Amino acid sequence: MERENLKPRTHRARELRERSTDAEWKLWAVVRNRQLGGFKFRRQVPIDRYFADFACLEARLVVEIDGSQHQDRAAYDAARTEVLEACGWRVVRFDNYDVLTNPVGVGDPILRELELVRT
Repeated sequence: MERENLKPRTHRARELRERSTDAEWKLWAVVRNRQLGGFKFRRQVPIDRYFADFACLEARLVVEIDGSQHQDRAAYDAARTEVLEACGWRVVRFDNYDVLTNPVGVGDPILRELELVRT
């Protein structure tokens, strides 16, 4: 399919996936292919007016990675989280540094959130 024929949000999601940060690639290596508790994740998922870094549709869980550009954007991130939660999603956030230095360790709290769905 030609890229020009894609819906604008699909095209934008694809662009975001192609330009993933190092932290996003590291976390993707942890959550892809149902490696985390058997849950399937997708990257750059359009939800309302935002694109979630990672989303598990089954668990209605969004995982966001906040890079250095987010340090001065606490109000924006809070508003974004509020919109995602209003759409029925739970949101967990991790600092870029934590993902880069310990991607497997970040998987543990994500798995705990996922397991809440099974109980």
